[in-house]
Amino acid sequence: MAFHTTEQSLPETASSSVWPVSRRYAWVVFALSFGLLLSDYMSRQVLNAVFPMLKAEWSLSDAELGSLSGVVALTVGVLAFPLSLLADRWGRVRSLVLAATVWSLATLGCAVSAGYGEMMLGRLFVGIGEAAYGSVGIAVVLSVFPAVLRATLSGAFIAGGAFGSVLGVSIGGAVADAFGWRWAFGVMGVFGLVLAACYGAVVTEKRLRPRAETAEDTVTDGVRHKAPSTDEVTAPRSQLRALLPRLFSSVSVIGAYVGSGLQLFIAGALIAWLPSYFDRYYHLPTAQAGATAGVFALIIGLGMIGGGVVSDRISKTRPLRKWSVAIACSLGSLVLLLTAFHLPAGSLQIMALAAGALLAAGTAGPAAAMVANLTPAAIAATAFATLTLANSLLGLAPGPAVTGLLADRTSLLDALQVVPLIALGATAAFVIGRHHYERDLCRFTEEFVLVGPEAARKEASS
Repeated sequence: MAFHTTEQSLPETASSSVWPVSRRYAWVVFALSFGLLLSDYMSRQVLNAVFPMLKAEWSLSDAELGSLSGVVALTVGVLAFPLSLLADRWGRVRSLVLAATVWSLATLGCAVSAGYGEMMLGRLFVGIGEAAYGSVGIAVVLSVFPAVLRATLSGAFIAGGAFGSVLGVSIGGAVADAFGWRWAFGVMGVFGLVLAACYGAVVTEKRLRPRAETAEDTVTDGVRHKAPSTDEVTAPRSQLRALLPRLFSSVSVIGAYVGSGLQLFIAGALIAWLPSYFDRYYHLPTAQAGATAGVFALIIGLGMIGGGVVSDRISKTRPLRKWSVAIACSLGSLVLLLTAFHLPAGSLQIMALAAGALLAAGTAGPAAAMVANLTPAAIAATAFATLTLANSLLGLAPGPAVTGLLADRTSLLDALQVVPLIALGATAAFVIGRHHYERDLCRFTEEFVLVGPEAARKEASS
């Protein structure tokens, strides 16, 4: 069957704005999921606030400090896919509560570590706990909101990572200055345990189930998607196995994975090393350096939200504009951050750095929305796990570690002058994805949406 989808073929309709559950409950789910994501990144990034203290107390190199930061993202990248696949099978809510409990207990373990080895072990378990949270959490959030809000919600949810980094670095630095670095880890661990208990009490699989039973057809990026049945949302193992090839079935979805991951290399490096940068080059004490770096992490988070909002607003009739937003953010961050780190310390550098930080992760929302548009609902968590894998292995894990290695060989400033060049690779991936997007979206529609999920699964398994 020759079915062609163009930007004008199927305009947005009211059906794309249907709420699968009540608005109030949807926002409660978002708030609690967002809160857990804050805890996730607070536990991850509190370490960056106490870099100077650990360096002095344990005589660590920048490479060792970077490895303590990067090991969490590396573990998340390696385990996100299998754990998210299990969550699609075992139950997303139960998986989220278990994950939050693990990373919170591991953060408490970091508080009592006696040296680099024990701290590395604690950080490893923080990563194990956090591995599936981002992908499963965003799948839960998107399941209770209209499809038309995908880029906005994706950007806002992922921005929770930046906001959590703000809180982790700022609060962690203040607590460490007042009571010592061990108390900084302890506060983050207790906070996570409290939130996990609240989430488990309010969000349940049963209350999320109306999505599968009452949702209507939606239109996203000019393509009408049939509402999934209960079986499609909680697909049996054999059906999941048949659907998994859809995760890598198009050039555009791979472009979204790669572009998003490479761009987050820059954001990850900034969040990890700006506290140390302000400590070394602006001679700020730990608490003030952490608070200042927290402002920039906040700016990065605002950029994530802004990228998603702009993407949704300008792409209602022209889906390709999602890719244009991502490309503009990549190129803009390249120019602004290169300029910032070649300027002398001072107000002009701060302004250029703030502008670059605003764009550094603005690609997150558009990339997540494009992944959602090109993968079946039954493997939503696994699709976002694949995106998390790319974000971690290409960006968040190597960003802090590689920057630390470069800083040991040259200086931290020299390392940060090199980091923005990664945006060239991200831009190339987004340009390639944009070129193939309409064709891949049409093919996905023919194979899955119009033919029907069951027929597509049979075809995939044959």
